[in-house]
Amino acid sequence: MGQRAVILLSGGLDSATAAAIAKQQGHQLFALTFDYGQRNHVEINAAKKIVQYLGIEKHLIMPIDLRLFGNSSLTSNMSVPKNILKEQIGKNIPNTYVPARNTVFLALALAYAESIDAETIYIGISNVDYSGYPDCRPEFLQAFNALAQLATKAGVGSSRLSVEAPLLSFSKKETILRGLELGMDYSLTFTCYDPKPDGQPCGCCESCSLRADAFQAAGLQDPALK
Repeated sequence: MGQRAVILLSGGLDSATAAAIAKQQGHQLFALTFDYGQRNHVEINAAKKIVQYLGIEKHLIMPIDLRLFGNSSLTSNMSVPKNILKEQIGKNIPNTYVPARNTVFLALALAYAESIDAETIYIGISNVDYSGYPDCRPEFLQAFNALAQLATKAGVGSSRLSVEAPLLSFSKKETILRGLELGMDYSLTFTCYDPKPDGQPCGCCESCSLRADAFQAAGLQDPALK
C-alpha cells in the first residue's frame, strides 16, 4: 500500500480526475467531501459514486455550514448567473465564488491529513478554463504549501505535508482526456451550480457551459447526458 493521501472530492469532473491521478500514482486515498450548505447538494451523491468506482476505502463527509456567511449564490438565495457569453467567463469573479472556500477546505484537509499521517493533499483546481476564482491560482497553491509547513507538527518535524494540484495547468479538455486515459467514468460526475428540482444539471450556468465546451472540444459526448 502506498503513502496516504487526502483527496478533496466534490463530485465534479475535476476532483474525480485528480482522484484518479492520485490513485494511479499509488497512494492510499482518503476522500474528503464537504457538505457546506451548497445548493448543488446532488454533487455529494456523485462523490459517493466516485469513491465506490475508484475503490477508495475511506470517505469522510464533513458538515460545515457556510450559509451562515452567505454572500455567494451557491450558499444563499442569490440568483446563479446563467447564459454568460463564453468570452466573458473568467473575466470577473462571479457571485458563485464562495468566500475563501478553498482556504477553508484545505485548512480542514490539512488537519485531517496530519491526523492520519498522510503526506499529500490532492485538490482538483485549475487555472485554465475556469470561472476566475482567486483561490484557483498557482500563487494560492504556493502560499498554502508554505503555510502547511509552518502550521503543522509534521512541517516542524522531519515530515513534509504538501498540497498537489495535478490539473492546475490543464484545460477542461485536457482534464477529461487525462481522466479517460486512467479509466475515469464521467457519467458518475456532476457539474452544475444550480441543479433543476429533479437533480439534473441546468445546462446554462458557467459550470455547465465549461463542461459542455470541454467535451465538445474533445470530440466526445458527455456521458452524463446520455
